[in-house]
Amino acid sequence: MTNKSQILYNIFQEILAASGNSSDSQSINETKILSVLREQATKGQGNNLGSILVKVVSDAQSKLNLSIKPDPCGYCDGDFRHVIETYNGIHGYVSLLVCTIGVLANSMNIAVLTRKDMAAAPINRLLKWLAVADVFVMVEYVPFSIYKYLVLPEKLDFPYSWAMYLLFHMHFAQILHTASICLTLALAIWRYVAIKYSDRSHILCTERRCSLAILTSFILPPILCTPTFMVFDIHTKNVSDVNGNPDIAYHVDSDSQGTLYQINFWVHGVIIKLLPCSILTVISLWLIGALYSANQHQKNLRNYSACPSAEKMVKRQHKADKRTDRTTKMLLAVLLLFLVTELPQGIMGLMSGLLGPCFFKRCYNLFGEIMDMLALVNGAINFILYCSMSRQFRQTFRQLLLQRPLARFLPPAASHSESHNQNTCSEKIKR
Repeated sequence: MTNKSQILYNIFQEILAASGNSSDSQSINETKILSVLREQATKGQGNNLGSILVKVVSDAQSKLNLSIKPDPCGYCDGDFRHVIETYNGIHGYVSLLVCTIGVLANSMNIAVLTRKDMAAAPINRLLKWLAVADVFVMVEYVPFSIYKYLVLPEKLDFPYSWAMYLLFHMHFAQILHTASICLTLALAIWRYVAIKYSDRSHILCTERRCSLAILTSFILPPILCTPTFMVFDIHTKNVSDVNGNPDIAYHVDSDSQGTLYQINFWVHGVIIKLLPCSILTVISLWLIGALYSANQHQKNLRNYSACPSAEKMVKRQHKADKRTDRTTKMLLAVLLLFLVTELPQGIMGLMSGLLGPCFFKRCYNLFGEIMDMLALVNGAINFILYCSMSRQFRQTFRQLLLQRPLARFLPPAASHSESHNQNTCSEKIKR
């Protein structure tokens, strides 16, 4: 046995001894090594198969004085990589917490925005369907997170059913998330038209056009995501199980060769991400300018009013302007939060298309969990924005909580004006 072979033999003997199988160290084979590695991965505090393999390679490198060639793909190297990988290790638990909170929050959004006094406004209809899309994204993300981050590291099993679900998860999440992007873009354009052309907003911002915008937001995403459907597929790999028997592992991967692969990243990075972000940036800047101009106009009106009649009119106009400003500020917060979430994904997708598969595997996959978390937080935090910036939303939510459980199923009580009109009519009939 050569010197290097003896050193490798000793390393695997140490692994066997650490696992309590030192008596079997004389008969080391591939099956025994795999079995012990799996056993070591399932015991101990926080150890996994990846860390054990890293230790084996490190020991072999130091004892054999091997010089490992540097990775020709040097993207995303540095100290920050360790920090991101540390977060990726706890992403499963954090994402489950955010999804649970997000589903509850968006369910309350839907409950409030479907109330009769809220559903009349087209803006609230767009916000309602945005909450619906976010709910479906988070509900579907829960089983994916449980299996990938909690079950799979322990089982080290890649069955065909998991590959099928992973493919479904990839397409379903992308379609629904793209629908959220379209709805957010529709919100921004709707608000821009309502303020820019306020004298014609009753003609331009109609219920029919609102329904058309919602319908388009759910029809367009499957068309835009067509390249992804054609690029990603289920692939197989021949492996051996713990007993040394041949087995097949199924995983989802893309064909990194060909024009379609590049088109997919250009469509995803530019059309789905960067183009909406660019439009939203321009509209957000315009809305900020409109808010500033409105505040200056209100100050001028307050300074100009002198007579009591003019002062009453100014106060009435001031209240209406404040309601408009609150709505605009709330939507502006939604848009800016969306930009913070989506712009990094668009940049990463664009660079993956420009730099090729090397950047995608080294960087895009590295930041995948963080980008998922940003998207989940973006969908979960809207309820807080609505409550903090919309008095009508807070009042409706309070009424929804305080009403009796069966009150919504009872016929509405007649108001004082209605009862007065009924009494007046009956007196006229008697006369």
